[in-house]
Amino acid sequence: MSVPHYQMYIDGAFTDGEGAARVEVENPSNETVVATVPEGTVADAERAIAAARRAQPEWSRLPAIERGRMVSKLASAILDEREHLAKIVVAEQGKPIGQARGEIDATANFLGYAAEQARRIQGELLPSDNADEDVWIRRVPYGVVAALTAWNYPSALAGRKLGPALTAGNTVVLKGHEITPLSGIEIARIADTLGFPAGVINVVTGPGRSVGQHLVESRGTDLVTMTGSVRAGREIFSAAAPGLKPIRLELGGKAPFIVLDDADLDRAVDAAIVSRFTNCGQICTCAERIYVHAKIAQAFTEKFVARARALMLADPMTDPDMGPKVSRMELEKIEAIVARAVAAGAEVLTGGGRPQGAAFAKGYWYQPTVMTSPRDNPLTKEEIFGPIAPVTVIGDFDEALAEANASDYGLSAYVFTRDVRRLMLAARDLAFGEIYVNRGCGELVQGFHCGWKNSGLGGEDGQHGFEGYLRKKTMYVNWAD
Repeated sequence: MSVPHYQMYIDGAFTDGEGAARVEVENPSNETVVATVPEGTVADAERAIAAARRAQPEWSRLPAIERGRMVSKLASAILDEREHLAKIVVAEQGKPIGQARGEIDATANFLGYAAEQARRIQGELLPSDNADEDVWIRRVPYGVVAALTAWNYPSALAGRKLGPALTAGNTVVLKGHEITPLSGIEIARIADTLGFPAGVINVVTGPGRSVGQHLVESRGTDLVTMTGSVRAGREIFSAAAPGLKPIRLELGGKAPFIVLDDADLDRAVDAAIVSRFTNCGQICTCAERIYVHAKIAQAFTEKFVARARALMLADPMTDPDMGPKVSRMELEKIEAIVARAVAAGAEVLTGGGRPQGAAFAKGYWYQPTVMTSPRDNPLTKEEIFGPIAPVTVIGDFDEALAEANASDYGLSAYVFTRDVRRLMLAARDLAFGEIYVNRGCGELVQGFHCGWKNSGLGGEDGQHGFEGYLRKKTMYVNWAD
């Protein structure tokens, strides 16, 4: 049977681009081909950049409220097609349909919040040292934004970048990850029906090392925003350096999940399950290493293992607790890190391999896994990005803080305690940009999602994230005779 073919969206039109080559998009739950997309080229990327450059001046001259209304319409139209778009996410990424619906809601939420910022683009008027003079500081768009998204949330990450970039007056060239290119194209299709001017939104496909790299290096792009791995972030940082191009990087995480002896145990277990196994553990804010106080370690671990063992794996369209890993390569990474961890002294308490049975003969499945983890173990050092939960026993709060901070990552952290003093010390001393206290993962659009250390530069969401898509222009206005 033939599968649907998705085209790139450049300058207000759908196109296959220069070459005839196509890339297959695979369903990770059963390894079937669900669609094809063009294997885009550098020439296609340059054509999209040129279109965005032509469109940007007129787009930026629209009143911000009009740009915001267009973005708000896009948010509403996405919700109108929620079920269709959720099924696309399931097909290309593998998350359960319930979680995919949540991702579409998040896509619209990111866009809708950004649209609300249209009336909050503020300038400044400062007194001058000179008579009959003012100092004006205006916030203006950068121009053309190159937006590169990861495969774990192909729709939501597109909305997270498109919303603020467009509302601020920029035009965008979006490139989704090669594994999950369909969601971005679907958003472009909806935008096209709403009458966005040609060139304001462009979506290209193709390899990151050619198409993506050109978007970063091209003199035609003014700002690069990327969500992805630390490796990719470093390469983008290097590629943008010759042009001194501003970049915003939201990279990996190794979130500590600290459960102290006064914690609400059941709440902590509930949050640990959600924060480790949602989206098969493929979230940069996931609980990547669990530190439990010795006084409650046995009780916590027994409850946590029982809950993990009960999680259901099945066809994502049946809305199980967990779906597959996104690709064979990602599955094999998980298997390799578990093997190294066991060799280094970790013990598997539940899971630890691929599930058995005919339902899992195809696809990239891995069991929800809980392991003990010595402190100096690959599980506590390397980003896992999969359904492996390492549990380490700690003796006191100071030890938990030291272990948590002993990482090159600094995106998210979790703390479970009822002690206000411990909470305040954690707020002061944890070297992470985002801290969840007595709750599981899930940032809000009005917050600020920012990584420290190897977890990134800049940030997303909220007023601070929105302002990252604006730069400042200073004017000295003298009206003296």
